[in-house]
Amino acid sequence: MYRALFDRVLTRTDPENAHHAAFRAIRAAGPVAGLLSKVGGAPGEPVSALGLTFPHVLGLAAGFDKNAVGIDALAALGFGHVEIGTVTGEGQPGNPKPRLFRLPDDRAVVNRMGFNNDGAEVVAARLKARAESSGGRVGRREGRTTDVSRPGPVLGVNIGKSKVVPEDEAVRDYEKSARLLAPHADYLVVNVSSPNTPGLRNLQAVEKLEPILTAVQSIADGVPLLVKIAPDLSDDDVLAVADLALAIGLDGIIATNTTISRDGLRTPAAKVEEIGAGGLSGRPLTERSLEVLRLLRGRVGPDLTLIGVGGITTVEDARARLDAGATLLQGYTAFIYEGPLWPRRIVKGLAP
Repeated sequence: MYRALFDRVLTRTDPENAHHAAFRAIRAAGPVAGLLSKVGGAPGEPVSALGLTFPHVLGLAAGFDKNAVGIDALAALGFGHVEIGTVTGEGQPGNPKPRLFRLPDDRAVVNRMGFNNDGAEVVAARLKARAESSGGRVGRREGRTTDVSRPGPVLGVNIGKSKVVPEDEAVRDYEKSARLLAPHADYLVVNVSSPNTPGLRNLQAVEKLEPILTAVQSIADGVPLLVKIAPDLSDDDVLAVADLALAIGLDGIIATNTTISRDGLRTPAAKVEEIGAGGLSGRPLTERSLEVLRLLRGRVGPDLTLIGVGGITTVEDARARLDAGATLLQGYTAFIYEGPLWPRRIVKGLAP
């Protein structure tokens, strides 16, 4: 029913307006969904990673809840962890509209949102208020200790560079976000792989990436730290990031972000050209994201946490990613195309 609604109705509406309307509906339905999830029980098997216990393997990737306004409502739909953001040191409106586009023939999305978000100070205050409203019981970390008995989803916070900050001042900008947001996060993610902030992907080069990661590590003070990389890196560069992660004691890698490639799309080339620049997500990423994950696991060995994301739509996709070495999984575009029952369907399908 949802797919028919999406294909016949939602594809005729502006994608960004549809996103905001859907997210409002999710937040409004959150309490009811939460009660239903309690009655039905939590599907899936717990996963130990990053010093935490995740309710199950599947989480929501960054980008859907940029400003930490619907964490618990999203968890009630069946996501075991929710990664908010990308949050930048300075609040920013993002790129001019239109900046979000659907490619239904490819079950894909192109976005050039440009890290539109309220900024680290505002989001940190919102997370603090969320914790206080629940009696201080939301979140799993107090200083360096971990309490996995606390309710709520595992919370990831994804941080990126502010557009107004020059590339040579990126370390300072990431430090600001980490200082404000780490106290409220179960894990932190350094995003250097979005194609929509000028110069950001240059920071994936290990000589530029290392000072950012080590600076954030020192501020995070025990909060697990991961880096999110692009599928467009060469195999050698993927392995270089893996080596860096091992060398500095990073806790994990997320593979992968969106791609700037437009190869092999079913959508007519004229339509793709009309849409223009942006990061492509969804089904076209499946093969390359899987390849990057295999490369990483082969290089880092069995212990480092790897989160597989990009083109995971079916139970078979999810299982293939786990077989390739993923510790955890995330989705976003499939959630848009498949609807609110998608996360529970995937988790149930993965159950032994």
